[in-house]
Amino acid sequence: MAQKQNAIPLSQLEELHTSGAGYDILRYIGLPEILGAESPALLYFLGRNLARKFQIEQLEDIYYLFDQMGWGKIELVKEKRKEMTFHLLADSVVRRLSSSSFQADFRMEAGFLAEAVHMLKGTECECAEEINQKIHQVEFTVVCAT
Repeated sequence: MAQKQNAIPLSQLEELHTSGAGYDILRYIGLPEILGAESPALLYFLGRNLARKFQIEQLEDIYYLFDQMGWGKIELVKEKRKEMTFHLLADSVVRRLSSSSFQADFRMEAGFLAEAVHMLKGTECECAEEINQKIHQVEFTVVCAT
C-alpha cells in the first residue's frame, strides 16, 4: 500500500526529461565500475524497483515510460498465455549498440518490463533480452507464472 502512496505520476516525467550523453556515461561506464561483476543482476533489480515507483495501469503506460525515459520505442509484437514478446527500436538504441566506447546492455529495461507486466497481470514475471546487432533491435521476452 505504501508503494501506491509514493508512486510518481506519469505526467511528472515530462518535467524530468533531458537529453544528452550523461545518462549513457553513468549507465554504461559509471555504474558497471561501481557495481562490478554483479552489475547485470543489480541493474535488473534496479529496473524492477523503478517500475514500482510508477502507476502502471495499462500497456500504453509502459510504452509511454520507455519513451519518456529515453530507452526507445517499445512495442508488443506477440502475446501467448504465459509469454509476451516486445521489440525495442529507436535511434538511441542504434547509437547505444553502435558505440565503441562501451558495451550496451538492456538489463535495467528487462527488469523494468518484468515488473511492469507483473503489475498489469498480477502474477510473477521474469524477462530476458536478446540483442539483434544486424537490425539494431532488442527483443524482450517476458514469461509469467500463469
